[in-house]
Amino acid sequence: MHTKCFHHASRALAALVLSVGLTGAGMAQPMPAIAMYGEPALPPDFTHLPYANPDAPTGGRVVTGEVGSFDSLNPHIRAGSVPWQLRLLAYESLMGRSWDEPFTLYGLLAESVEVAPDHAWVEFTLRPEARFSDGSPVTVADVIWSMETLGTVGHPRYLGAWTRVSGIEATGERSVRISFSDPDRELAMIMGLRPILQAAQWEGRDFTQSGLDVIPIASAPYVVDRFEAGRFVTLRRNPEYWGADLPFRRGTNVIDEVRMEFFADGTAMTEAFTSGLLTVMRETSAQAWATNYDFPRVRSGDIVLSEVPHQRPSGMTGFVMNTRQPGFSDWRVREAMIRAFPAEFINQTLNGGVDPRITSYFANSPLAMLPGQAEGRVAEFLAPFAADLLPGTLEGYEMPVSDGTERNRAGIVAALAAMEEAGFTVQNGVMTTPDGAPFTFEILLQTGSSENEAIVNIYTEALARLGIFVEVARVDAAQFRERRDTFDFDMIYERYGLSLSPGNEQYSYWGCDMVDVTGSRNLMGACHPAIEAMIDRMLNSESQEDYVAAVRALDRVLTAERYVVPFWHNPVSRIAHDARHRFPDTIPIYGDFIGWHPDVWWVQD
Repeated sequence: MHTKCFHHASRALAALVLSVGLTGAGMAQPMPAIAMYGEPALPPDFTHLPYANPDAPTGGRVVTGEVGSFDSLNPHIRAGSVPWQLRLLAYESLMGRSWDEPFTLYGLLAESVEVAPDHAWVEFTLRPEARFSDGSPVTVADVIWSMETLGTVGHPRYLGAWTRVSGIEATGERSVRISFSDPDRELAMIMGLRPILQAAQWEGRDFTQSGLDVIPIASAPYVVDRFEAGRFVTLRRNPEYWGADLPFRRGTNVIDEVRMEFFADGTAMTEAFTSGLLTVMRETSAQAWATNYDFPRVRSGDIVLSEVPHQRPSGMTGFVMNTRQPGFSDWRVREAMIRAFPAEFINQTLNGGVDPRITSYFANSPLAMLPGQAEGRVAEFLAPFAADLLPGTLEGYEMPVSDGTERNRAGIVAALAAMEEAGFTVQNGVMTTPDGAPFTFEILLQTGSSENEAIVNIYTEALARLGIFVEVARVDAAQFRERRDTFDFDMIYERYGLSLSPGNEQYSYWGCDMVDVTGSRNLMGACHPAIEAMIDRMLNSESQEDYVAAVRALDRVLTAERYVVPFWHNPVSRIAHDARHRFPDTIPIYGDFIGWHPDVWWVQD
């Protein structure tokens, strides 16, 4: 096995994460970049992103795999299933994010940005050379139409932020101002990342209807070239892309063709990679990485195994419990579900015990809650909500550690005690509710994930030892999305990827306003005054200390609420890829994240 491991260049990450302030907050003139925390790391005359190769050759192709299907090419609405990379590769935004900084944006469609001293508005000035793929200019009218359309009838991920916008207007031939209902230091950044669509393409069409009849006219480096419903989509690098010489784009998006292949399950996708149909494969299982990548193409050197480190939060991956359902509305039941999960045994079985278990939402980062009793500003922020906080929030909550065996005897005993405290009893080998009815529930899975299948098989056997006999619903991608979006589940697999710059998106993940919004990410139905208050404090912090304390306090509340049965996280990304595919030695702090593959890769013939 040939494994390449590239390490991060030395940098003061903690200093970047822990400095708070919005570049532009007190400026009277437009700037080419904006940072949520501190100053932009790159000077106005930077030549390329630090993790991009400005001399990368153009050409070649990359073929990725995805389990599932698709029936739409519009990634901006709730309806339909869309190739997930399409939104990122085929659409340009006003500004682009550097993944080597916690949250900094540099100009793309916009040549400059200006923020009101009191954070009440943001103004963008478009580049005169910005063009759509059909050669037409990107105009202020396109920006206004895109913002209003996405914010009112677009995907739910766009709706929350738009409710805080009080108006949008042209302030010049190439400038547009977005005003906020209340001062908001992050909203300027969010607006800068909105995709800009061509208004004329949608004239006379219903934007909310999904389908394959509208090929996107976009302003990004790639355009949709060919596709076959449910099987593949091919993107072609636009040789006339208007922004190829921008410093932000230099050395990025140089691969001529990006092809996305779709498969019924993970086994078929793996076979496609080993046979050479796919050129890249991400492996989430450490055990599989250690044992399954010794096939001929690896031994011959045609395939390279690369491990890419990162410094981003672990996020939360696992089985989410829907508190809208009576069975999971009691925190003691949720505690029992966590206690019954034989995490160490499953981790050893699937990963060889290599990957660490997730201990909190912001673990693996400087934003993670500290162990033990809440102290200092964290304790001060949480004090007003002490009566509403679950046990462990202030004292310190730690994920249970089992004995490593499949039986997990201590965990089962603790789970049984928690259920009994909630009024549940075991009668004739069956767990019954306080009303005397058998307690059972359904775990919703998408077909095709062999790892999740293995996890759920072991977990359901563990639950059976409690007298809880679980149904597992295995549905295709479309059904899974529909049921997830409408919260039609008891327990569901989900992964929350969190950043080094948490902000307004936290409301969409666990805010009260999202509990009943179809398609929202608040799958657990979280609605807690302390969560709302900590997000609010985080967004309005004026000091480094307060911002970090607010995030750590939020981490405590979310973890102690016991919404999720956590799995594990990968502190490195494991990527098997064609040996001709290269990436720079300098790895951004976010590692293998959005905007890194295939963006800064190239093909070396």
